Amino acid sequence: MTVTIPASAEDRLTVPEAQARIQRGEQLNTIPKATWKQLLTPQQYDVLWRQGTERPFTGELLNNKQKGVYVTAGCRLPVFHSSQKYKSGTGWPSFWEMFNKDNIVLKKEWAWGMNRTEVLSKCGEHLGHVFDDGPAPTGLRYCINSAALAFVPDSASPVESIHK
Repeated sequence: MTVTIPASAEDRLTVPEAQARIQRGEQLNTIPKATWKQLLTPQQYDVLWRQGTERPFTGELLNNKQKGVYVTAGCRLPVFHSSQKYKSGTGWPSFWEMFNKDNIVLKKEWAWGMNRTEVLSKCGEHLGHVFDDGPAPTGLRYCINSAALAFVPDSASPVESIHK
């Protein structure tokens, strides 16, 4: 379910209201930046809303081997599944395929002297980048910041069947 909040109501959205909407699974396209700053850790906010990058080999989800779904840290959109994760050696969680293409937006950008493709959630969260040096069958490497993700173990929630 997607909830559209009128701009006037959005400006008055409190942290508890935003948390309740996220916990109910409502996908908010926009939440005021001030509210995100209160909901997220400083590192999550930097990565998701300032297009930051965590230091390699420091992310909590880098070596996660549990089965389950990776959702965005803010809007809680399912974006990757553990079956699509692989060890790339780059220092960030890497996936060879998206779990739910409807929840991801790819945006071409020119940065750091190169063309690359930014990976965003459909609610605008910066997740990382995609490169064409991944394994078969796609040849793609979705290089994603751990701080941009939260993990939902298969046993905890039927997220896969709901959002596929």
